[in-house]
Amino acid sequence: MFKKYTQEFSYNIKLSVPVIMGMLGHTFVQLADNIMVGQLGTAELAAVSLGNSFVFIAMSLGIGFSTAITPLVAEADGAGNKASAKGALKHGLVLCTFLGLSLFALILLAKPLMSLMSQPPEVVALALPYLDLVALSLIPMIIFQAFKQFSEGLSQTRYPMYATVIANVINIILNYLLIFGTFGFPKMGIVGAAIGTLAARILMVVYIWYLLKSTSKFHDYVTGFNFKKLEKKVLNKIIDLGFPSALQMLFEVAIFTAAIWLSGVLGKNAQAANQIALNLSSMTFMFGMGLGVTAMIRVGNQKGLKNFIDLRRISFSIFLLTFFIEIIFAALFLLGRNWFPTLYLDLNDTLNLADNTEVIFIAGQLLLVAAFFQISDGVQVVVLGALRGLQDVKIPTIITFIAYWLIGFPISYYLGLYTSLKSIGIWLGLLTGLTASAIMLYIRFNYLTKQLIK
Repeated sequence: MFKKYTQEFSYNIKLSVPVIMGMLGHTFVQLADNIMVGQLGTAELAAVSLGNSFVFIAMSLGIGFSTAITPLVAEADGAGNKASAKGALKHGLVLCTFLGLSLFALILLAKPLMSLMSQPPEVVALALPYLDLVALSLIPMIIFQAFKQFSEGLSQTRYPMYATVIANVINIILNYLLIFGTFGFPKMGIVGAAIGTLAARILMVVYIWYLLKSTSKFHDYVTGFNFKKLEKKVLNKIIDLGFPSALQMLFEVAIFTAAIWLSGVLGKNAQAANQIALNLSSMTFMFGMGLGVTAMIRVGNQKGLKNFIDLRRISFSIFLLTFFIEIIFAALFLLGRNWFPTLYLDLNDTLNLADNTEVIFIAGQLLLVAAFFQISDGVQVVVLGALRGLQDVKIPTIITFIAYWLIGFPISYYLGLYTSLKSIGIWLGLLTGLTASAIMLYIRFNYLTKQLIK
C-alpha cells in the first residue's frame, strides 16, 4: 500500500534538497547572527529579536506574494508554454520591486510603535538603528524571491541555493568583522550584523540573475524584458494568487511575531529565550518549507498535464515524507532541549551568569513544546504548498486566519500573560494554532482532489 507513495520519495528529496539548503542558508546566518550577538549580552539578543520581528512580518508578505510566480511558471512549463513562463517572471519582478519599496517605507513609518509596546527600554534603544538597515535589505530580498520562485517553477531548484549559500558566507564573514571589530574593522555591535545582512542580500540578487543569464537554457527567460509593456491580465493573475498567499504567510509569521512581543512583556530574558527556541524551530521548519515548494511544483506540473490521480498520489507521498522527517526532528528537540540553548550564550560570563542561566532554562522548556509542533508545522506547510500548486488560495487564507488568530493567539495571550505558564503558555498557543491549521488544510486538500478526480 505504501509503495505507491514511497516510490516518489527519491525524486521528492532530489527536488527539495536544493530548496531546503537555500532556506537553511538563511536560517544558519540567523543562527550565526544570534550566536555572535548573544556573546554581547541578552539585551543585544533580545534587540535583534525585536528588530527582526518587524522585518519578518514585512518579509512574510513579500515572500508569500512571490510564491504566486511558482505555480504559474510550473503550469506553463507543464504545458510547454515558454512565453507565459517569461511573462510570469517579468510581471512578478515589477510587482515584487514595488512591494519591496512599499514594505521598507511601512517599516520606517511603524518604528515609533516599538516604544509603545511595553518592551524593555534598553532593548528598544538597541533595536532601532539595527532595524533601519535590515528593513532596507527587504528590497533586494523580495526581488531575489521573484527570481527564486521563477527558477523553482521550472524545477530548477539549484540556482537559488547557489546564490543563497554564497551570499550567506559573505554575511557571516561581514558579521564577524563588524560585530566584534576584528582585523582592524570598526566594532559596531548589532548594527554590524545589519550591514552584513544588507550587503549579502544585494549580492544574492546580482548573483542569481548572473547565474540564470549565463545558462543558455534560461538566458532568454531573464533578458530582453520590455517593462513598458505590461499586461493587466497577467498582473491581475499574480495579484489574485499572490495576495492571499501573502496573507497566509503573514497570519503564520505574525503569530510567531506576537509571541516575540508577548515574551518582551514578560522581560528581556523571556524574549531572549523565545528568540533561541524560535531560531532552532526555524531551521527545522525549512525542511517542511522546502517540501512545500516541491509539492507546489509537482502539483502545478500535474495540473498542467490534467493528471489528477497522479497529482493526489504524488501529494500524499510528499505529506508522508514530511511526517517521517518531522518525527525525527521532534525526537532531536526532546533529547537536546537543555543543550541546544547553551550554544547561544557565554556560560563563562560571570557578570551575566544569572541572566544567561535563566534564558537557557526557559528556552529548554520552550523546545519541549516545539518538539511537538514540529509535526503540525511541517504538515500544514506542505499541504499549503500543494493547495498553492492547485492555485487554491482564498479558502486556505481563511483557514490560516481562523487557526492562528481565532484559535492560537487567544490561547497564547491568556496563558502567557494571565497564568503561571508564562513563556510555555505562549508556545502552547502556537502549538494549538499550527495543529488546527494542519487539520483544516488537509481536509480542504482531500476534498478538492477528490472533486477533481470525479
